Amino acid sequence: MAGFFANLKTYSLFDRPSKVGIDDFGRPLAPGASFADFFASLPRQLMGRDLGAFVEAVATARLAGRPVLLGMGAHVIKVGLNPVLIDLMAQGIVTSIAMNGACIVHDSELALAGKTSEDVGAVLGDGRFGAARETGEFVNRAIQQGAARGIGMGQALGEAMEAEGLPHRDKSLLAAGVRYGVPVTVHVAMGADIVHIHPAADGAAIGQTSYADFERFCRAVADLEGGVYCNVGSAVLLPEVFLKALTAVRNLGYTVRRFTTANFDFIRHYRPLTNVVHRPTAEGGRGFHFTGHHELLLPLVALAVKERLHAAGWRRQGDG
Repeated sequence: MAGFFANLKTYSLFDRPSKVGIDDFGRPLAPGASFADFFASLPRQLMGRDLGAFVEAVATARLAGRPVLLGMGAHVIKVGLNPVLIDLMAQGIVTSIAMNGACIVHDSELALAGKTSEDVGAVLGDGRFGAARETGEFVNRAIQQGAARGIGMGQALGEAMEAEGLPHRDKSLLAAGVRYGVPVTVHVAMGADIVHIHPAADGAAIGQTSYADFERFCRAVADLEGGVYCNVGSAVLLPEVFLKALTAVRNLGYTVRRFTTANFDFIRHYRPLTNVVHRPTAEGGRGFHFTGHHELLLPLVALAVKERLHAAGWRRQGDG
């Protein structure tokens, strides 16, 4: 007896386009396989495909002498990634870093004491949250000195760390920026950081030095054509800063149309997806989003990029 679907039109599976094929599968590896083998073994689907494409974009940009800019929130520091980022700075892979105000708190505390990130819940009740004396004194003193010299906040803090010989400055992104000649800019939301409630805080100096850094960041964005911009762990501030910098440099006549962007975070926030991944690359280039833990994804990407550059005979620009 013919059913309702007796006359349904069918087609051949072999002729139908398909999104997944066995050539796209991942493959198991034997113990002792190299990292290059591991990375090549990932499935060419979703993040496995996109991560490889992003790594290739970063390597291609640096091999062509184009910049790789990193915008970041403080969580990147708190999960222990400073050494990974400092290595990328030293290798000449990351050419500029933009950070929010919380980053300078944690980066400075690491340089001062080798530790950071207080238990907020334990001290908020009696008003002790953010009242660390040495943190507020060092950060605000360096900012005021930077304002007096007419330089940006990131440079001022990094140079102060070096000048004062902070014991753990080798683990500081700000100090590394000074050592390796990598611009590190700081973009502050007034009142958002513990150093703003310290007795030594000077609002005028904070505003002046952070605004100087915004101009410095705009100069880096003006040169972004053919390069890469990554937003890591900043859900609001850095995506907004990046979008304003991009529109400003386009308004001033700079050609910044074709470049690669990527957002790395735990979840899909609106602003990074809109202001980093989608809008900036609408007229050219490509945007990526990678959802996952920074402490796993960033070391993976860093090593993959270094492997790719090493295979291409990469040397930091200026090396003999």
